[in-house]
Amino acid sequence: MAFYHSALFALDAERAHLLTVRALKAWGRIGAPLGRAPDAFPRLASRVAGIDFANPVGLAAGVDKNGEAIAGFFGLGFGAVEIGTLTPRPQPGNPTPRLFRLVEDRAVVNRYGFNNDGLTTGLAHAKAAKRSGVLGINVGANKDSADRIGDYALGVAGAAPVADYVTINISSPNTPGLRDLQSGAALRDLLAACAQARGDTPLFLKVAPDLDAAGIDDVVRAAADHRVDAIIIGNTTISRPALRSANGAETGGLSGAPLAPLARQRLADFRRATGGAITLVAVGGIGDAAEAYARIRAGASLIQFYTALVYEGPGLPARMLRDLDALLARDGFAHMAEAVGIDA
Repeated sequence: MAFYHSALFALDAERAHLLTVRALKAWGRIGAPLGRAPDAFPRLASRVAGIDFANPVGLAAGVDKNGEAIAGFFGLGFGAVEIGTLTPRPQPGNPTPRLFRLVEDRAVVNRYGFNNDGLTTGLAHAKAAKRSGVLGINVGANKDSADRIGDYALGVAGAAPVADYVTINISSPNTPGLRDLQSGAALRDLLAACAQARGDTPLFLKVAPDLDAAGIDDVVRAAADHRVDAIIIGNTTISRPALRSANGAETGGLSGAPLAPLARQRLADFRRATGGAITLVAVGGIGDAAEAYARIRAGASLIQFYTALVYEGPGLPARMLRDLDALLARDGFAHMAEAVGIDA
């Protein structure tokens, strides 16, 4: 762990990110696992949104934006890998620097802005990848698009034949006006277009943790009306809890440990609003099995993380699988699904 930190933390944050993806891309070509196999613990398997997950531990979108290292990330033990966000056309994203470590807070601020090589390139990588788990493809709209709903529908239609599920990402704070799609007629028009485009592929909706009570109710009603299969809660936050790092003042979305209290509360809010009728995926501030297990018991059928890899290293998925299995066994659960929402 010390070597991992000293080597990568000596580099600019974005460069370290790119090198990590390239290393896992190369390792994926070899095909040797770096951690536990995704199906190493049968107790962790469950069926969610009509999909069989070997375990509930997923890689959040934003790490492997272009789907270059899918096999490598599965080799770490993830039960699901979500690539993207992919936009119809390639776009460079926001100017650099745009990724900042908050080491004292075990957090990150990013303002990437959906930088990616475009839908065509990402789908080609996904089609060619060796998979040992569930593949999600996260889609978004180009920053300069005149028809953002059309962009999402195009992304869903393209990704649906390739992915096990497709995520509509309307939660990023780094594309101006994108979060306006989270409510009202815009949200309903978006979901109607994407529901038509997805065919039989499950559709997930990723929303921000900054929604208020009225916004949560609006999302839940719209998701139910348009048969969204799961809601991912959530993305980075534009709020700023008390932080020690000077980088906390940077513009962008905050992720990592300081996000955990807000993410926990939003999960509870969505559980109450849905009454358990819509599958929930928990993201935000999850850095160990204890936190993952608490989110599962609070109503999440799946969990995802991203920033914790920066501080805990590539061995985190394997440790989380082992420790989650032990926690379920300790509490007498034969299958993970039995624990979902037990505390809600």
